[in-house]
Amino acid sequence: MSEQDAVRGEVQVTERSRVRRKRDRGRYDRATVHAILDDALIAHVAVVADGAPVVLPTTFARIGGAVYLHGARGNRLLRALAAGSDACIEVTLLDGIVFARSAFNHSMNYRSVVLHGTGSAVEAEDEKRRALDAVVERMAPGRSRQCRPPTPEELRATLVVRFPIEEASAKVRDGGAIDEPGDLDLDVWAGVLPLTLAAAPLAPDARLRDGAGVAPVPPWGRGSGAG
Repeated sequence: MSEQDAVRGEVQVTERSRVRRKRDRGRYDRATVHAILDDALIAHVAVVADGAPVVLPTTFARIGGAVYLHGARGNRLLRALAAGSDACIEVTLLDGIVFARSAFNHSMNYRSVVLHGTGSAVEAEDEKRRALDAVVERMAPGRSRQCRPPTPEELRATLVVRFPIEEASAKVRDGGAIDEPGDLDLDVWAGVLPLTLAAAPLAPDARLRDGAGVAPVPPWGRGSGAG
């Protein structure tokens, strides 16, 4: 797949990736999948490692048609991913709590993505540096140009895994309460409590030197990925 093809069209849909419940909420276009991944700061990665299922939260970054994960070379989950273990990656963005007139119909507005497939270790130094820069940029755009880049020793101690965005699905719930017709006359408030991710004021390190400048404040907007 070319880099251009990797960021357009639709993802591969299989029986394990197809949305089964509330199928009308399923999305399979790459634009939606990429936008949700680009808004998420944490992914949950699931593999079978040493004979047992393991799910861990981790930072990540998307570059083109792949997700990049990183950590210490001794990380059990990353070693399993790098060795080609079948894996699942999931992100969820919570956009609101939906209050209905009945307890049964309460819900949440959300955007989620589930990826299936296998990863591989990144060995080329230029690709490793690009991936690690992208992870830092996800925290705050422009930060990778402010801070010291990894040394060769730090690069060797870091395992970077590339996970292609091929077999995937997105699921989106957006809107108000879905109440039963017979409940519409109830004197019970219904509507949506919107939720957003917000940054608090910066808390400078106590050892900060004069003239060190200020870290960039992340905008955390929709579709802010790395290509």
